[in-house]
Amino acid sequence: MTNANDKFSPAELKAADSLFQEPVSFMLSVADLSQLPPDSGLPEIAFCGRSNVGKSSLINALFHQKKLAKTSNTPGRTQQLNYFNLNNKLYLVDLPGYGYAEAPEKTVSRWQKLIFDYLRGRVNLSRIFLLIDSRHGLKKNDLEIMETLDKAAVTYQLILTKIDKISTSEYQIRQQNLLTEIKKHAAAYPEIIAVSSLKNRGLDQLRAEIASLI
Repeated sequence: MTNANDKFSPAELKAADSLFQEPVSFMLSVADLSQLPPDSGLPEIAFCGRSNVGKSSLINALFHQKKLAKTSNTPGRTQQLNYFNLNNKLYLVDLPGYGYAEAPEKTVSRWQKLIFDYLRGRVNLSRIFLLIDSRHGLKKNDLEIMETLDKAAVTYQLILTKIDKISTSEYQIRQQNLLTEIKKHAAAYPEIIAVSSLKNRGLDQLRAEIASLI
């Protein structure tokens, strides 16, 4: 089990960066599975994580943009599945954050059901990128969704976010904890990627990982 931040060659990193500078657009928001776009044959990836883990900021940074995905300090802002189209080569889906306490219980339950039904039933879903806030590490609800993904046999890869907010020693502890945990999960990809959207760290590796799925 390894950290994937030194996995790709300079040529692969450059090609992936070029890919993520191609036209990308917001496609649609999905509040019900009946609204999902038909299977186009394009690979589909999804970003998932606790509320305020930094999904929207990471999506913006990946595409060298600032306002593609709406960011907010308010937990639970993303309430639907938000689809983005990368030049008809890839669909990226921003899933509603889980684990927040701000929204009413019925709303939380509805959002969570939408997430889990999507994860279990989307046949062209290539990989889930499960974001973990490096300041807090794995929480109970992270482990619960990992178990759900294991049962659904959906491949997922852990992304350690906001690494600029912690010390080197804290980072090493978080990294080792994640690598130890994923050994217990059948559907977990055996590498993690550590990123900082603010400091532009690890984004080239994540772009290359996503590009490898196309």
